[in-house]
Amino acid sequence: MENLNLIDTFSEFKELKSIDRATMMRVLEDVFRSVLVKRFGTDENFDIIINIDKGDFEIWRNREVVEDEELEDPNTQISITAAKKIDTDYEVGEDVTDEVKLLDFGRRAILALRQNLTSRILELEKDNIYGKYKDRIGDLVTGEVYQVWKKEIMVVDDEGNELILPKVEQISSDYFRKGDSVRAVVIRVEMRNSNPLIILSRTSPIFLERLFELEVPEIFDGLIIIKNIKRIPGERAKVAVESYDERVDPVGACVGMKGSRIHGIVRELRNENIDVINYTSNTQLYITRALSPAKVSLIKLNEEDKRADVYLQPDQVSLAIGKGGSNIKLASQLTGYEIDVYREMTADDEDVDIEEFADEIESWILDELKAIGCDTAKSVLDLSVAELAKRTDLEEETINDVLNILKSEFDQ
Repeated sequence: MENLNLIDTFSEFKELKSIDRATMMRVLEDVFRSVLVKRFGTDENFDIIINIDKGDFEIWRNREVVEDEELEDPNTQISITAAKKIDTDYEVGEDVTDEVKLLDFGRRAILALRQNLTSRILELEKDNIYGKYKDRIGDLVTGEVYQVWKKEIMVVDDEGNELILPKVEQISSDYFRKGDSVRAVVIRVEMRNSNPLIILSRTSPIFLERLFELEVPEIFDGLIIIKNIKRIPGERAKVAVESYDERVDPVGACVGMKGSRIHGIVRELRNENIDVINYTSNTQLYITRALSPAKVSLIKLNEEDKRADVYLQPDQVSLAIGKGGSNIKLASQLTGYEIDVYREMTADDEDVDIEEFADEIESWILDELKAIGCDTAKSVLDLSVAELAKRTDLEEETINDVLNILKSEFDQ
C-alpha cells in the first residue's frame, strides 16, 4: 500500500505539471537511491526498474556468492548456504539477484522517501516555471484573475501557474474581479525565497506593441515595423511606424478601415488615446508629426543640446501641449528632443485671449480675471497689482506670477 501511495504522490504532479518522462525517471531513481544509500551505505549493487505507465517500480539487489566463512558484507555478498536456499544450482562466485521490498524499510523510511519525492518535484516544477517564463519575457499572456489584493492581483494561466500583476503595472482605470480574463505582458521573472515570481504589466510600451502585433497582420508579418512607442498609460500614447513596402501605408494599416483595428486596442487600454505617426529620419518632420494634432509653423533645432523650439499659431498651442502637458511630453520622449512651444505672433496681433494661457495659468485664476471683465492679456496688463488684488480674490504673489506670464508673451 505504501508503494502505491508513493507512486501516486508523483503521479499527481505528473498529471498536473506535465513533467517529461525522462525527468520523471531520473527524479524517482535518485530518490530511491538516496534511501538505499542511507540504509545499506551504497547503492552501487542495486538495480531500480520503474514503470511510469503502470505506476509501479521494483528494486533488485545483486550479491556475490561466497563461502560461509568468507561472508564479510551481507549487502554485497551472500553465503553459499543462503544462496542454495534460493536456488540449489548456485555456486561460489556467481551473482544472486533478489528483490528488495520497500515495505521492509519501515514506515518512517517510506514517509521520509515520500516527503523527499514531493520536495524534489516541487523544486523541479519551480525551476520549470522559472525557465519557461524567463524565455517569455516580453510575450503577451492571457490568464484568469484568481485573487485580488490591494497592491496586486494574482492571475493564473491555462496551466495553473501563478502570475502577479502589481497595482503599479495596471492602468489607472483597470478594475478586475475574480474570474475576469486579463491580458498583460511578462516584464520580469525572478526567484524570490526559492519561488518563481512572474511579474506582468499592462502599462509597459511592450504591451501596446504586442497588441498591435495581434491586431495588425502587417506588423506581425514584418511588413511594418514599430520604431518607437511612448505611453502615459490610460491617457495617451504615440506610436511611430515605418513600412518596408512602399505600397503599404503604415499608419492606415495600423488604424484600419474606419478605425477597425485600433479600436480594439483602445478598448483594451481603457480608452487610451493612441496617435500613430509615420516615422522619418527627417528630424523636423518627425517632430512635426509627433506634435499632431497640432499644426506646426516653424521649428528651430539645437542639435548639440537636443532641443527644439517650436512655433505655432495661438490656437494650436493648447493642442501641441495637450491635456496636462501629455502631448508635448510624449512627443519629446518619442523624438528624443526637449521641445519648447512658442506662440507665433505677428505685427498685426493686438491682443491674446487669456484662455490661450490655460496651459500656464490655472483655470480658477482665469475665471477670477474674466469675472471682472479681463478676458484678454492686455486688459489684465492695463491694471495695476493693487487694482487686481482689490477687484479679485487673488493674492499679490499670484497676480505677479500671472503678469509675468502675460508680459513674457509680448516680450518675445
